[in-house]
Parts: sequence; structure tokens; C-alpha cells
Amino acid sequence: MDARVSDLFGSGNEPSSRNQAGGGSNGKQGLGLGLASKKANAKANKKARARFSRNNFKSSNNTPYLPPEAEEGNIEYKLKLVNPTQYRFEHLATQMKWRLQEGKGEAVYQIGVEDNGMLVGLSEEDMRASLKTLHLMAQKVGADITVLRQSEVDEDSDCPRSIAEVLIRKVPDDQQFLDLRVAVLGNVDSGKSTLLGVLTQGELDNGRGRARLNLFRHLHEIQTGRTSSISFEILGFNSKGEVVNYSESRTAEEICESASKMITFIDLAGHHKYLKTTIFGLTSYCPDFAMLVVSANTGIAGTTREHLGLAMALKVPIFIVISKVDLCMRATVERTVRQLERVLKQPGCNKVPMVVANKDDAVTAAQQFAQSPNITPIFTLSSVSGESLDLLKIFFNIIPPLSNSKEQEELMQQLTEFQVDEIYSVPEVGTVVGGTLYSGICREGDDLVVGPTDAGQFYKLTIGSIQRNRSACRVLKAGQAATLALGEFDRSLLRKGMVMVSPEMDPTICWTFEAEVVLLFHAKTFHKGFQVTVHIGNVRQTAIVEELYGKEALRTGEKAEVRFRFIKHPEYLKVGAKMLFREGVTKGIGHVTKLQPVAQYKPSQREEDGA
Repeated sequence: MDARVSDLFGSGNEPSSRNQAGGGSNGKQGLGLGLASKKANAKANKKARARFSRNNFKSSNNTPYLPPEAEEGNIEYKLKLVNPTQYRFEHLATQMKWRLQEGKGEAVYQIGVEDNGMLVGLSEEDMRASLKTLHLMAQKVGADITVLRQSEVDEDSDCPRSIAEVLIRKVPDDQQFLDLRVAVLGNVDSGKSTLLGVLTQGELDNGRGRARLNLFRHLHEIQTGRTSSISFEILGFNSKGEVVNYSESRTAEEICESASKMITFIDLAGHHKYLKTTIFGLTSYCPDFAMLVVSANTGIAGTTREHLGLAMALKVPIFIVISKVDLCMRATVERTVRQLERVLKQPGCNKVPMVVANKDDAVTAAQQFAQSPNITPIFTLSSVSGESLDLLKIFFNIIPPLSNSKEQEELMQQLTEFQVDEIYSVPEVGTVVGGTLYSGICREGDDLVVGPTDAGQFYKLTIGSIQRNRSACRVLKAGQAATLALGEFDRSLLRKGMVMVSPEMDPTICWTFEAEVVLLFHAKTFHKGFQVTVHIGNVRQTAIVEELYGKEALRTGEKAEVRFRFIKHPEYLKVGAKMLFREGVTKGIGHVTKLQPVAQYKPSQREEDGA
């Protein structure tokens, strides 16, 4: 992790001094660094433009091409599919099944493209025949096809030749729908909740925040218009790529039944005083992507830089939505875009911004974003006028899952581990816990153990019913989020940060652990005895710095091996887990390197006296 990502955090909410022109004796040095970074950025942008031009089907003097076809993944190139023999047709259908499995139920076919990526194109007659064959193949495997775009390769020739990009979608037999989680970040009053209200309710906002009212969970949120808790909203797409939401008075159950792809939005708080809630949402709910919402009329302000830095520190791929474009002139929107581009190109970020202006850009952005972590799509839209909202919906419809089927299968082979993020008491149901299944498979009626308690113990329990996105579900697989009913289990024994694991697992419980950390920002020095709030997955607890190995103190940007000790109760941790710690303006990231299990832990004299 590049320590220069600390520039994004700064001393609170102000831009870092490193990003401003240096004065005095460091002025020339700052100018030199600026010129060097400009050259590097120009070179990176040139490469990125070249890559985008290959992926946008544009004609050029040379033969246009795509990157060569990959053996793995969900993208398949086909030159043509005209009248295949029965044997060939069966082989093609089997190949389609493989590509769908690789994309967890989604595949993209490029018709008129050779395996090496050369855009050859087909005549109108051959293209029609190829799409017909593709439709028959999809029917055989039980999938639906949608033509995303069709473009001419050589417009100047007498016989025009075109290529087509087709989305194939089939919900896996053992799944109800494809599921992606998107964390929504951004400064307070940037329009996050309003945008989600418009997307999920299907009605435009009135300019005074009517669309967001259904998303709020507390009275004070309605009164102030500010989100203070984590809420979840769903947006579905059917197999043909059409939006499925609450617009036709559907219930959540009906949306889940009609949709073959589901986007779950995790609406996080923008205000700085709710930062701990936002960090908890990012670390515990394991979002696939993050959507950073920036207001066009205020630009990068408040917690925007901090949220961008958090997403980058946790390695969550991020795209940007500039909202409220109806409130300001075009020049103001362009200024905000340029401001974002400058931040994204900084050495700490090293992102390649891509402004999405039309449908073709949205399709390209979705594919490039999934393939390269450096690409950052930027959308400019309005929740009041509805301008460019359709481009964002196209993007959500096409964007594929990041993890492949092999990774999920490996996780499913492991023992069950469910992270407890939320705890509820539901009338006539009893205790209910919400969270994410990290590994294994969970079924109704399974016997698990939950803990650790303050004494480091685990209690036995039985899973009652399971619900995903407010609809019943019999089997839960690794990576999926759900709520589990625990019947009469005593709620007072549970807390956030616990885990429910298989009885065969021997969970490692510890008070003390070691981690390799990078201090992103600290006003003075970080030393032994310092107290910080530690976030590791769904664990959130205050810990004391017991030892800094090899150093007396840490300053901003420095790296060290540090031993922490929890002050309240032991936690279940894993070696290699990502870690984020904070205290006031102090922030740092790292990963767990060593655990000291409870059995090896010797209590202090004070603990022995109090026992």
C-alpha cells in the first residue's frame, strides 16, 4: 500500500499541503515533482486512451482490435456463427455454459471478432444469422440474450461490415439471483440517499428530498435529512436487462422473484461525526464496489477525500457519480469533473478517470472497470431532471462480479463462518442476526456456535429460517449477505463483531495481536500506550498500542510492526485480515500478521486481582 494515499486523508477535511504549490525553499522541488507527475499522468492517460479506443469499436487507419481472448473469464470472441452442424452446435452450447459459469451467470459475446482480438466484422446477412444461432444456443442452456451495441468496423467500404456485443444472462440453477453489493459514499448533502430513492422507487425527486424519505430509518434522519445509520436498498434487473424496482407497487419479494440480477446498495452516512458507522459499513459488509457521490455545485468538500481514501485503503473498486447537475451551469459541472480528475491522477491514487457521456461509454466503462482496478468511471446526472440516469442503470446492468467461480467454490469447501453485523428482536420470530457468510454453506436447521463472549466462550444455537433481500432462502453460500432467525436464543448474549462458526472449527480467540501498519495521518507521533479504535472486518473495538517493534514512535507515512491489545473483550481474528484504525484525526491501515490465542495469553496483575 502506497503511503502517499495519506494525502487523501489530510488533517481532517482540508486538502493536503502536498497537493498545493510549495512555497519558499521547497517551491522548486514541488514544481519539479508537479512536472514529473504531469508527465507521468500524460503518459498514463495516453495509454488509457489507446486502450479505450481499442475497446470502443472505432475505425482507424490501422486494423482496430481488442485484447486477445482469455482462456478464463466470461468474455467469448466469435468470428461468425452461421449454420453450424449439430455437433458444432452442441460444442458451442457447452462453451456458453462454461462462460456463464465463469461469470457467475453472465457472459459477453463479441460477434465478428477473431480470437486474437482483430475486429473483422460481418455482413448484415451473416450478422443476422449469427445472432439467430446465438439466440438458439441461449435457449438451449436456458439463458436470455440482449444486444448491448452494434457498430460498423469499416464505414468507408462498399460492403459495410459490423460487429456486435451481446450480453448472455442465466441465473445459476442453485441460485435465486446474481447479487452485487455497492457501498454508497460521499460528503453530507451530496445527494446519496436521494439518488438511491430515485433508482429504487422509480420516481424522480421534487428537488426537496422527497425521494429519500423511504430510505430513512429514524425520525431525526427525516427531520434533518441526514443519514446516520446503515440502510439497504435493492435494484433489480431481469434477464433481458430491464429495471425491476418498486415503481409498479412491487414488494421486495416480488422484486426478488422477477429479477435475475440484484444490486444491493449500502447507504452510508456522509457526516463526519458518523464516520465510525461509515467505516463499519465498508469493513464488515464486504462491498464489491463503492459509489462516491459528489455534488456538482460544491465539488470535493467535507469528507469526500476521506471516503475516497478509505475505499482505496480497503482496496474496494470505486466509481464516481456527480449529482445535482440541474442546479448549476455546464461550466461548473466541468470544473467539478476537472477537480476530480486532478485528485484521481495524484501519485497516491494513480487512477485513470473515464467520463461517461453516452450509452457506448457506459458499456465500455462497465467492462473496463471490472477488468482494471485503475479505471474510474465518472457519471454526471440529476435526480430531479433524470438526466443521464439511464447511463448509470446500463452500467449497473452490465457490470460483472469481480470474484470468479473458482474462488467462491474454494470458500464454499471450508467450514461455515458467519459474521454478525446486526442484531434484531422480531415479534413472533424471536432473535434475528444479520451479516455476511464469509465461508462455507449455511442451511436451515444447521447447528452452529456463536461467540466469543467476554470470557472467550461460545454458545450453541440452531438456525431457524434464512432471508436474503427480504425473501425466504433455504441455502446460504459463501459471500452472500442474509438475516438468520435464531428463535428463542437470548439476545443479550449477542453483540456486533461476533461470529457464528461450525462446531468442528477451532476458532482463534485473542486479546493481543500483531499487525504491520502504515500511519496515514497523525498530528504528532504515534507511540506505545496510544489508544485507537480498531476495525477488522466486523470487529470494532478500542485497543492499546503495547509495543512498536524497532521504533520508539511513528510519524505520518511511516510503516512498522505493532502489537495491539483489546481493552474490553477478546475477538475472533484471522492472520492476513485487513485492518483500519482511527482516533480523532489519526488514521492508519495495515494487516494482521500474528495472533496470540487466549490459551497463551497471561492476564495482567490488575486482571488477576479483579477476578
